[in-house]
Amino acid sequence: MVGALILTLAAAPALAVIGCMAARRPRAAEALNLIASAVSFACAMPLPFLINGQQLQFWNDYIMIDRMSAWVVLCTSIVYFLASIYAVGYMRLLNEDKRLCTFYALFAGFGLTTLIGPLMNSVGIYWIAIELTTLVSTFLIAFERVAESMEAAWKYIMVVSAGISLALLGTILFYWGGSFVLGPSYKMTWATLTDAAPQMNPALLKLAFLLVLVGYGTKVGLAPMHSWLPDAHSESPAPVSAMLSGALLNTAMIGIVRFLGVTKAANLGWLPQCTLVAFGIVSLFLGALFIVRQQGIKRLMAYSSIEHMGVVALGFGFGGALGVAGALYHMLNHSLNKSLMFFGAGIMMRAYGTKEIALIHGVGCRFPTEGALWLAGAIAITGAPPFGLFLSEFTIMRAGLKPPFSWAVYVMAILLIVIFIGFMNHFRAMYYQSTQSEESKGDRLSGWCVAPMWLSLIPLLVLGLWWPTHVWDYLASIAQSLNLEPQ
Repeated sequence: MVGALILTLAAAPALAVIGCMAARRPRAAEALNLIASAVSFACAMPLPFLINGQQLQFWNDYIMIDRMSAWVVLCTSIVYFLASIYAVGYMRLLNEDKRLCTFYALFAGFGLTTLIGPLMNSVGIYWIAIELTTLVSTFLIAFERVAESMEAAWKYIMVVSAGISLALLGTILFYWGGSFVLGPSYKMTWATLTDAAPQMNPALLKLAFLLVLVGYGTKVGLAPMHSWLPDAHSESPAPVSAMLSGALLNTAMIGIVRFLGVTKAANLGWLPQCTLVAFGIVSLFLGALFIVRQQGIKRLMAYSSIEHMGVVALGFGFGGALGVAGALYHMLNHSLNKSLMFFGAGIMMRAYGTKEIALIHGVGCRFPTEGALWLAGAIAITGAPPFGLFLSEFTIMRAGLKPPFSWAVYVMAILLIVIFIGFMNHFRAMYYQSTQSEESKGDRLSGWCVAPMWLSLIPLLVLGLWWPTHVWDYLASIAQSLNLEPQ
């Protein structure tokens, strides 16, 4: 059953890639991609309920699914499905019908690579999957073919490829360390590394972990390796921005977490977790600094992604059931919330013909429904109640109250307050500073653009009001399986 679901999950976008490349009509291409995203989402939904704590392996052990990978695949499939709905309405606004078949082929390919990445059992093949996400998404970032998007694409592939090269070097060092225990040739799976870690050279393991943390941390957008992210998120089409933020970052983060589990098995002390916490705090600080001073609407969302990946890093760094469960819950909430925010940003950019916050006014009057949804998303993305991000951030802060990380909780709390004030100040200007000509209510938007905003906001509210006990037990069990309990 699980194997069939995984096969269908990957086959749907793969077939969509082929179909979109063969299609000559843009409407057929958008339908193929939408169907593929719906099928992937339908296959991902039951996976967490079918994994009873054990690790399942398929196809000569190259594919592995456990509770963490099932959770991340679910988060990714949600974003892929919502972004595919939104893309139908948004991409038609670009008047690029001749190139839409290419766009949807790439978009389905991007969905495919982000879905299969967390399922890779081989550490080396996981690296290849992450590199494939880079190759596919580069063309999506540059899709609009303006100078800014081309520059963002080049910057993205240069910076991220440098980071991925460091991750490859760290992976090689992990393999080398394992060769002293398992022999010169062995199957380098996550479980094999974890079992051999207690007998591996501690100094070599620490160096290898720092390399993969910086390497995959570049892909995650952790500061100070984040320089590609604001440009790429800002210049991509809005549905691509949603995938970059809500799907890609989680797919890269899971690699860091698995390597962290290996170092915990080796009993390397607090160094790996302290380093992850430090990156989390730096990301939060930089996100707060640039959010307060930001002038571009999509760059505002991009720096918010850096901030929230910092929060996720803090959760995994703090460890324990609270830290890991809070971080995984935050992944889901952030995927929903950031999709909503980029969907709203795309609508406003097209309606006002600008990315500048200072030139967007009277949103609430001009777009009563869409404006209300976007404003609710803005409140939620700052971690305010009663939305899901408040609950996950509060849980992460509880996890860090015990030494040696209690200082980080107070810094996190202060920075989150600064981010709330800065973020809402931008929205105050866009909603309540208006001119007479912008008071009209005449702009009609496609339901394809509005429906995914509702589909993002409603579960985000439900997740903030109700954290089911079974979900808590599920996420807490992941902390135990990763050995990320406090020392």
